Amino acid sequence: MAATKKRTARRWLWWVLVVSPVLGLFGMLGLAAFSDLPGTEDLENPRSDLATAILFSDGAQMGQYYRENRIPVDYEEISPNVVRALIATEDERFREHSGVDLRGTLRAAIFLGKRGGASTLTQQLAKMLFTDRSSNFIKRTFQKFQEWIIAARLERQYTKDEIIAMYLNRFDWINQAVGINSAARVYFNTTPDSLRVEEAALLVGMCKNPALFNPVRLSLIHISEPTRPY
Repeated sequence: MAATKKRTARRWLWWVLVVSPVLGLFGMLGLAAFSDLPGTEDLENPRSDLATAILFSDGAQMGQYYRENRIPVDYEEISPNVVRALIATEDERFREHSGVDLRGTLRAAIFLGKRGGASTLTQQLAKMLFTDRSSNFIKRTFQKFQEWIIAARLERQYTKDEIIAMYLNRFDWINQAVGINSAARVYFNTTPDSLRVEEAALLVGMCKNPALFNPVRLSLIHISEPTRPY
């Protein structure tokens, strides 16, 4: 009799351990769904500070006025080298998922992020467009669920190519290089459709941490290093 009670208690404990996280996940998603999320109009027209270009009569650019040095470009104006590098580095299943990569999320949960993060490119775009990253752990966790929902809505609203273009037009590569257009000009004095493989690799690498992998900073460190006597 005692053995039967122990087995029953173990079954209940097992079910609690398995079901509780699932119920908690759906509960958080439900709360996030009814929180202050962007509406359809916001998704169709996300706020973005753009630079104003002043042109000569022949179409050549004279100068710019801007709060953020950002002039967006279409997907077709971005080098395939950049697109391939970005997907390979940040979200290898980007073309397959619908905004949230469940396999990547499960992997990140099991290995505590040591074998890669869980955020998809669409989730990162959602964070850039609509959420201010909080330093509070509980609030930041709730924001993650909000980003899941926003990412799913973005995937329904835009094509994969449009999401890639939005991400690259939004990302801040620092040094007055906001968006892929400005980044190509600031770092390589070229246009985004002409970026070579090594140039694309550098810019995509900066997406991990623009300040840390800033080529201007790294070149200054290299120059300041004393030469070793032979």
